[in-house]
Amino acid sequence: MVFSYYPGCTLTTKAKDLDINARRAAEALGITMEEIPEWQCCGGVYPMGKNETAPKLSSVRALVSARDKGQDLLTLCSACHHVLKRVNNDMKNDADIRAHANNYMQLEKPYEGEVKVIHYLEMLRDVVGFDNLKAAVKNPLTGKKIGAYYGCLLLRPSKTLEFDNPENPSIIEDFIRAIGAEPVIYPYRNECCGGYMTLENKDLAKKKVENIVSSAAENGCDCLVTACPLCMYNLTCNNEVNELPVIYFTELLCEALGLNEKEGE
Repeated sequence: MVFSYYPGCTLTTKAKDLDINARRAAEALGITMEEIPEWQCCGGVYPMGKNETAPKLSSVRALVSARDKGQDLLTLCSACHHVLKRVNNDMKNDADIRAHANNYMQLEKPYEGEVKVIHYLEMLRDVVGFDNLKAAVKNPLTGKKIGAYYGCLLLRPSKTLEFDNPENPSIIEDFIRAIGAEPVIYPYRNECCGGYMTLENKDLAKKKVENIVSSAAENGCDCLVTACPLCMYNLTCNNEVNELPVIYFTELLCEALGLNEKEGE
């Protein structure tokens, strides 16, 4: 299966491990990730103003690139997925936004939201299949108790993202089971970590992070896994109460598949 792949800015800088491990695992599972040429930053935050057309154009360009290749658009960063999915929804369902964006871009063939935006975790569930993933595991992570940290961006707004149940998600727990570990359910797994709030009110972000990490530790987690670089930052840099490790889910995926990450890449 071949996907157009949108990595996003952070996966080429601070979150390289999330990207590198995802590519290696995909290759091992028979998935081809074709990086979109000359992609641009999605903006990191979905622009809420209906008349804010320009900030959405980089996302539309990525969507058009996938459309023109006849491929679904694969994402990995939670923030990028959030922005691309919501912009795609705008282009599909809002005639005014669609008209303005297409007018800006002067496309030979107007874009109308034809592309399916799929997160890497959805690809593992719906394309590879968790049963097939389990069969491909060479190094099951038996005995590890892992807490899924979803955060906000993958789950909400649920009617647009359609990722999982926003109140009781299960996709990451199912992934954890597939790689041989034991998922731990704890109360704060889908609560906000503080997000960009850390830029203006670091104390409030720290309080939120401490609630999440303490809850996970008290419920027996050996570590937390996330798909979000911003969550990774907050859960590690704003955590002063517990040394619970926080790991990108793709790192555990590669470990379970028996793939050795090369240092320095």
